[in-house]
Amino acid sequence: MGTDGAAARTDAVETSADLADQLLRLTRRMHRAHRHNLDPLGITPAMSRVMSVVVRSEEPPRMVDLAQQLGVVPRAVTTLVDSLEDGGLARRLPDPASRRVVRVELTDAGQAALQAVREARRCAAEELLAPLGPAQRAQLGALLRALEGPTEQG
Repeated sequence: MGTDGAAARTDAVETSADLADQLLRLTRRMHRAHRHNLDPLGITPAMSRVMSVVVRSEEPPRMVDLAQQLGVVPRAVTTLVDSLEDGGLARRLPDPASRRVVRVELTDAGQAALQAVREARRCAAEELLAPLGPAQRAQLGALLRALEGPTEQG
């Protein structure tokens, strides 16, 4: 029985490795399609992440809060916000409580661009999911939610 158990563990490890490889390949395909759809908008995936965090915030977030939520150094956020500001998509606001604090909000053009980003993401997902029927998509969604776990943020 010992060799059967070892064989089952080996099969499980190989299956897990195969699944990990498939997930990585699909993630890369999704990223490529997403970048391709973002190119005409002049927005990078990193810029779109900043825009998403800003719009989800209850009030215009501080630069340091953006960095923390994105898991990057504050200097990276400064560069991204510079790009968004140069494109007329975001603006910096002074914090009324502290002159040293800078907050960020999307402009009307930024709000419209974020809608276009969401549409680009939807198109990229549609390309990837095209072979699946509605029931398969629902099943995939349930499986992905199970993998995300309770600590993942949108």
